[in-house]
Amino acid sequence: MGRIITWDEYFMGLAHLSAMRSKDPNTQVGACIVDQDKKVVSIGYNGFPRGVDDKKFPWGREGGFMDTKYAYVVHAEVNAILNSPRSLKDCILYVSLFPCNECAKAIIQSGIRKIVYESDKYADTEGVKVSKRMLTAAGVELVQLDYKVKLDLEVEPSEEHKKIC
Repeated sequence: MGRIITWDEYFMGLAHLSAMRSKDPNTQVGACIVDQDKKVVSIGYNGFPRGVDDKKFPWGREGGFMDTKYAYVVHAEVNAILNSPRSLKDCILYVSLFPCNECAKAIIQSGIRKIVYESDKYADTEGVKVSKRMLTAAGVELVQLDYKVKLDLEVEPSEEHKKIC
């Protein structure tokens, strides 16, 4: 038997698996929310709101606000919060990219008490600085993993599956 993965590796792996659902051509982010009993409460990934045709809206990062994805995309953290079937009080959020200031507000309001994240590639931006300031002031614990979780999903399709994919 191989090495048993840790809980942090497991939950971050679920966040990465969720990120694979994102159609964003530049940044796929996933989130997984778990309770204190290590039960998965909710998952989410970055994408357009339900019912919005992603073929009719921009995925670009350049141009005026209305011509970029930033006006339309719901971040993974907010999707996970909105997808939750129950209270998130005292839960832990696993997310592949440190949350922006808008997500931080939703995280705080939802009652999440800890964020475990991998990448902090936007640490020098004002949005992330504001996010960290709010989260810290609200008592949310911030933990950056000192390693990366990587997934390699391989699907061996049946003949029927090939017809629908």
